[in-house]
Amino acid sequence: MNLDPLAPEQLYQHCPLEWLELQAEVGEADDSRHFGQERALEALEFALDMSGNGYNLYVAGSVGLGKHALVMKRIGAWAQKQDAAADLCYIHNFDAEHKPHALVLPPGTARELKRDTEDLLEHLLTAIPDIFKSDEYRARRDELKQQLEDREEQTFAELVERAKELGIGVVRTPSGYTIGPLVDGEFISPKKFSELPEEEQQRLKENIEKVNVDLKETLGRALRWHEKLAKDLKRLIREYLHLTLDERIDWLRRRYQNLDQVQAFIENIKHGVIENADDFRAAGEQAQKEGIVPRKLIRAREFNRFRVNILVDNGDAEGAPVIYEDNPIYTNLLGRIEHESQMGTLTTNFKLIKGGALHRANGGCLILDAHRLLMTPFAWETLKRALHSRELKVQPLEMQMGLLSTITLEPEPIPLNVNVVLIGERWLYYLLKAHDPEAKQLFKVYADFAEDIDRERESVAAYAQLIFGLARGEKLRPFSQNAVARVVEQAARLAGDAKKLSLHGERLADLLREADYWCRREEAEQVERLHVQRAIDQREYRQRQWQERLQESIERDILMIDTEGSQVAQINGLSVIQLGDSAFGRPSRITATARLGSGKMVDIERESELGGPLHSKGVMILSAFLANRYAPSQPFSLSASLVFEQSYGPVDGDSASLAELCALLSAIAQVPLRQRLAVTGSVNQLGQVQAVGGVNEKIEGFFEVCQARGLSGEHGVIIPAANIQHLMLKEAVVQAVREQKFAVYAVASVDEAIELLTGLEAGMADERGEYPESSFNGKVQRRLGELEESRSQLLRSELQGLESESAPSAPLKDGQADNPGRDRY
Repeated sequence: MNLDPLAPEQLYQHCPLEWLELQAEVGEADDSRHFGQERALEALEFALDMSGNGYNLYVAGSVGLGKHALVMKRIGAWAQKQDAAADLCYIHNFDAEHKPHALVLPPGTARELKRDTEDLLEHLLTAIPDIFKSDEYRARRDELKQQLEDREEQTFAELVERAKELGIGVVRTPSGYTIGPLVDGEFISPKKFSELPEEEQQRLKENIEKVNVDLKETLGRALRWHEKLAKDLKRLIREYLHLTLDERIDWLRRRYQNLDQVQAFIENIKHGVIENADDFRAAGEQAQKEGIVPRKLIRAREFNRFRVNILVDNGDAEGAPVIYEDNPIYTNLLGRIEHESQMGTLTTNFKLIKGGALHRANGGCLILDAHRLLMTPFAWETLKRALHSRELKVQPLEMQMGLLSTITLEPEPIPLNVNVVLIGERWLYYLLKAHDPEAKQLFKVYADFAEDIDRERESVAAYAQLIFGLARGEKLRPFSQNAVARVVEQAARLAGDAKKLSLHGERLADLLREADYWCRREEAEQVERLHVQRAIDQREYRQRQWQERLQESIERDILMIDTEGSQVAQINGLSVIQLGDSAFGRPSRITATARLGSGKMVDIERESELGGPLHSKGVMILSAFLANRYAPSQPFSLSASLVFEQSYGPVDGDSASLAELCALLSAIAQVPLRQRLAVTGSVNQLGQVQAVGGVNEKIEGFFEVCQARGLSGEHGVIIPAANIQHLMLKEAVVQAVREQKFAVYAVASVDEAIELLTGLEAGMADERGEYPESSFNGKVQRRLGELEESRSQLLRSELQGLESESAPSAPLKDGQADNPGRDRY
């Protein structure tokens, strides 16, 4: 067969300018970042509409596809059509201080409630001190006190008169009451009392006891009068407080009449103010004395119980909230309870409760980076717990771990209604599904972003629209049609397929920016094709230092690569080295050995633990191919070995199996292979050549080696025929092919590759499965037959030797004795 090299037109698919005429007429284009992602967007809309019951969303795709921007844009548009989410607050629990109450209020209500309560406190800090200063209040207070004093004086006077009748005097002193006997209206000394007759002393003692009992009864009545006075004064204070408080409380009740929780809070405020009126009086008087604005006093600790702690205020929100939390640690997700130091002790209150991303996204959508979430301790479990329970319970992480030793709170849980969107890579999603059963229940919707799109006329037009939109959005210089066409061609190159266009928006945007940079450097009015090409070349130049070091090693024969002549069992294979987001091809020498054996194929890469499973699979296929083609009905009397020479790192993939097979066949047939050709391709058991990845980089890698040594016109690369549709080679390679200095051959079978590498006809098997002796396959078959014959002769010789050793000895002659040193069988 005669295989012709590929034509230059097959090596690079240009973008027809007429496909861009529509864009030239339009002139401007809108943002089409959703281009090619219809499947993922439909999944996103489905998850948003199916809110709840575990229909959360995992958005998958590689880095640079623009997942974040597109998801934020689409969810933002969805959120605009939804009702605004509720406000979330915490208030003081007047029955159990350590268990604050949660308030879920209509949007905008929280700030109004906070403002109204603080206005009430500010008013009370001024009004309550004024109550105690008013003449009316003082008059009524003094009247109550005077009535008590008059009653006490009258009662005491009556007691004194009754005591005098009994000859006993009662005197009130600063330290209490003094009781003693009287003689002629005067107290007598203990000495004179002892001089009185016994009967008189006894009588006076009995009277003193009677007066003492009467005094106790009187003092008891006075104490009850004082208690009653305290109650009357308190009732008086309440009466005046009601005059100041009731009107505002009634106004608050009417204002929040449809909110039962707020009604209860207002009632608690009323009772709390009345019970703690002295605090308002003292603080208000101090403020008036020191000239402090009452507004500042309401932040004092004793007034916190009457205030509102707003966690989320959606009063200004238009639609549902959309929150992206880029640091999903435990406290940023679930909130926290802060503490403050008092006298060396950490204390807290409901005002120190802070909300997290789940609070802010409640009623809307929370977007998280999956990798960051899973890398953060306790974050994934926290999210799952909240989604399962459908409530938000702010708890210090230390409490969950049993490490908390300070005073803390147990806030009332808040109902949770949120759509969670995780954005990450595909492998992470499948890893979660495989190892965490709860992930299947909580993230039932999967949105997979496409990596590329078919390169057709309509899609190219839409892609050009995307280019125009990005350029306008970035405020870049105008792009000419030729420049846009070059960008489209580069998108096909990035996709690794001439029939596809890469959807990696980040790479596309970078290319446009860099092309605009070189345009500005040249002070051109619009970006041309040459500016785009220079941006591509310069990006490669910045990243190709390692590639140049390898190239230098080949030029200096440190890495041994032959590009001239022919060698037996030696071939140039092609591989791709991936460094970050850049890749380049590298030729590698592959050698093989073949000898008499038992059919064992030795993969030196595998034996040295440098070969990966895919490479080992490819080597095993070679053994199966040889046995099937050349020795289907007889033993395979061959031992062979394969190795990548001068490889000092892991080797994986089966894209070198065609080259390995050709080297192995060369070793068997002892037919040299042309070193001016390099080979890439995978092969199956039937000898069919299969497509491989990185074909453009592989071709260019060998081309640069040959170019550095001087192109002879006979250099070239053999690739699978299935890879023709993937070719988007550099202009230097295409030009060399056009000038017939380099060639690219496409093969569909091993036989076609062998003919190119050896110049011999591969040969076709006849009905008996035998190949022509002069063909390459005939040489392989004959060599394998010779090895089988050699093996058979060796086996026959071994069997004859064993038979001779086991045969009976000749009979002893007369007079000959047995040799005692020889064993007999």
